[in-house]
Amino acid sequence: MFLPRFVEAELAPPVLFSKGCLLALATKNRLKDSASPYLRSAAHQPIDWHEWGDAAFERAKAEDKPILLDIGAVWCHWCHVIDRESYENVEIAKIINEHFVPVKVDRDERPDVDSRYQSAISAISGQGGWPLTGFLLSDGKPFFGGTYFPPDDQMGRPGFRRVLLAVADSYRNKRAELERAANSLSEAVAQAEVFTGARAEFDVGVVDAQIKSITQLFDIKNGGFGRAPKFPHSSAIDLILERYQQTVGRSAAARREEKHLLAIAETTLEKMARGGVYDQLAGGFHRYSVDERWLVPHFEKMSYDNSELLKNYLHASQMVDNWRLSQTAESIVAWVNETLSDRSSGGFYASQDADYSLEDDGDYFTWTLEEVRAVLSPEEAKVIELLYDVEEHGEMHHNPAKNVLWEARELEEVAETLKIDWDAASKLALAAEFKMLEARRNRPTPFVDKTMYVSWNAMFVSAYLEADRILTESSYLGCKEFALKTLNRMLREAWSESRGFGHRIGGPSLEGSLDDQVFSVLALLDAYEATLDPRYFSAAQKTMDLCIARYGDAEGGAFFDRPSDAAPMGGLDVRRKPFQDSPTPGANSVAAIALIRMHAFTGDDRYRDFAQKTLEAFAGIAPQYGLFAATYGLAATLFAHHPLQVPACRRPQRNPPSSPSGKASRPRLFRPDLPPPHQRPRPVHRAPRKRHRRRCHSLSIRDPLAPKMLCRRSSHRGVSL
Repeated sequence: MFLPRFVEAELAPPVLFSKGCLLALATKNRLKDSASPYLRSAAHQPIDWHEWGDAAFERAKAEDKPILLDIGAVWCHWCHVIDRESYENVEIAKIINEHFVPVKVDRDERPDVDSRYQSAISAISGQGGWPLTGFLLSDGKPFFGGTYFPPDDQMGRPGFRRVLLAVADSYRNKRAELERAANSLSEAVAQAEVFTGARAEFDVGVVDAQIKSITQLFDIKNGGFGRAPKFPHSSAIDLILERYQQTVGRSAAARREEKHLLAIAETTLEKMARGGVYDQLAGGFHRYSVDERWLVPHFEKMSYDNSELLKNYLHASQMVDNWRLSQTAESIVAWVNETLSDRSSGGFYASQDADYSLEDDGDYFTWTLEEVRAVLSPEEAKVIELLYDVEEHGEMHHNPAKNVLWEARELEEVAETLKIDWDAASKLALAAEFKMLEARRNRPTPFVDKTMYVSWNAMFVSAYLEADRILTESSYLGCKEFALKTLNRMLREAWSESRGFGHRIGGPSLEGSLDDQVFSVLALLDAYEATLDPRYFSAAQKTMDLCIARYGDAEGGAFFDRPSDAAPMGGLDVRRKPFQDSPTPGANSVAAIALIRMHAFTGDDRYRDFAQKTLEAFAGIAPQYGLFAATYGLAATLFAHHPLQVPACRRPQRNPPSSPSGKASRPRLFRPDLPPPHQRPRPVHRAPRKRHRRRCHSLSIRDPLAPKMLCRRSSHRGVSL
């Protein structure tokens, strides 16, 4: 892609500005009343921030200024860094207020804005992630940008102060050039985001290509895919498990040929569960690992990661006799129950931050040797030091004494080293972990964003219902009850007969996205299967019909991320069909799964036909996406092999819901999404190992393996620093 020439030229020297362009430091800016905790956290900054909306664009046009766009999130470490270093810097704030109309966006609250500008800015800079820093014309078209900029030149990056002055100078003196660049980029993004030319005949052989790509990326030593930094790829793990499951019932030779797939999934899940990317004391997974071994994470914990990883561990636990898989699933639920959910009213919170202040980097989760010994007896400390590799010098760069807890040894090895029996070592470890967790609770705690987004809640509803079915000995976790309480709240507070689901439960209304609709359809169908309550099926069918009508592309197939009758987004308002699994499963692939399931329930061919058109819309490009189109592979598998159908006996409904064709239709079939783990023949198991059961108690980069969105090719791109 092109770069505006001013980037290549010598940057303009600093100039002096007149007084009066700063907000009074004692006055909070207009973000103080925002519903977003991320935006409210910037209310004290001496910058005249706008939220995304018409007011910002109107002001930019009236004052003939470019727009400075900052997109971040409350959980994002490097977003807080740029806030502290630049947006709270009086001199830099003065430059911004004098020459720009500044706009701040919460990427969780406005995924539609984030996705479009991620595509555009990554095409310019070769980088994506958060914070995303964009420079836009007054109409919202981007012409330059990047991710994190230090305040002054360092780390090979131009300082933010210099960049701001150079952009302002170019906007005054090279406007025509910037406008040509912005128009060209916007047109390219518009073509790319609807996958022009990607349509082809559906071919289930795409799954073979994806499996091959995934296995080639597998890290045989450490588990996972690719090199550092490492992200969980939940849909890819499920696709591998699904492919292996299909060998059940085939010849012994066929099973041996695919056995490596089970090993890929088990190795990845076990390595992650033993690593520092997993919270060894409280449960739950951090967002990603900065190293290949899953040892040192970026410490934020995301709702959507933990819901999908919960499903991975549940599915794998039904196919492999490995106690760690079910224990990890239970621990995820236990952590979510305590930290990431509204137990009284229902609902799952969005995230937990990595840090409790700008000075620390995961200090809440990490331990010095002295901190361990201060809360434990000498005998307990010896066990923990060996089990979790706690030493005088740990893994954290900002404080070398800090250790990330990761399981360096099996408990059997610890017991042997200390010359005690396994039971004694297990009791010491359990007692020590309990004490450490209690001590950690007394530390300053990273912020929990209690915003409840519909799509992420729907994902957890499905995961909890599956946990209730599979973790049969863990009814104390209350998964089913809480899932249904959450779903009922979603229907009560975020759903309407005319528009389907909104984006947020509670707070000011936000138009729902395609993700909000399709993940909710799956959650409603899962709830119907778990309860046979026709209310859930009726709501699922109505939502699916609204989704086809409001989001569907009747001519080209597939779905747009925003409804056709939505208010104008503003800025880079191009139509977009979400496909890639990053960071959540691709919405069009999820929509195809929902349509296939709805067809299985109703027998209405309209659903199957639209599912086929959705799959065909991306058939020409899906093989190139490999790992990042794994959800497409799951949808293709389900479409080709048809859902498993198990008749369920129940009384006929007096007033059955109407089908899309207008004919009365009653749910006739009870079937899980893909063939469910509890109905899969289990392989011959090895003898179980002794269990060590625990008490249940950034730069924020995008995945480096992700294909470049604009170029639509399978080459890898670099990551933000």
